[in-house]
Amino acid sequence: MKIITAEFLTSVAKREDILSTGLPELAFVGRSNVGKSSLINSLTGVKKLAKTSSLPGLTKLVNYFEINKKCLFVDLPGYGFAKTSKVQQGEWSSLIGDYLLTSEDLRIVLLLLDIRHLPNQLDRIMIDFLLSNKISFAIVATKADKLSLAAQNKAVDAIAKELNMRKEAIFVYSSTKNQGREELLDFVEAVINS
Repeated sequence: MKIITAEFLTSVAKREDILSTGLPELAFVGRSNVGKSSLINSLTGVKKLAKTSSLPGLTKLVNYFEINKKCLFVDLPGYGFAKTSKVQQGEWSSLIGDYLLTSEDLRIVLLLLDIRHLPNQLDRIMIDFLLSNKISFAIVATKADKLSLAAQNKAVDAIAKELNMRKEAIFVYSSTKNQGREELLDFVEAVINS
């Protein structure tokens, strides 16, 4: 897939504002600071399309980006940022759940995991939620540039074993080096055309 146009569409903060455009949607979800916004910027080739920060927990809304006027990338709030209040964490997790359960156009969720760490309890809760609600998802192991190629392979083996899945089902990605970009864009294209 070649991305020609990528534009910010809107942000929503409430269930009743969740969009229904008829365009296929790919949602990006993961822990705070796992690199969702960086991944979207890398895939689209637009550096500041999605706001990035060195501080976790920046994405507090459901952010929609229109890609090639053919599909939407949907950046969901990060989960698990310890410095946010319990009320705020509850609002974010509720908004994530509302989107995942009510979006009529959702085709797949890209669940981001930091390649340097095994999935934690919150990641497992998200995976269980997706499985129990029969929501299709794929794993993207981000921040691959932080590890050597050999270490990347070991890390993916460990994540695959931990999640009881094939390692070939995990996309290895580096937003700074665009490692894995073509493979992930090919996957995205197959999903939106299916």
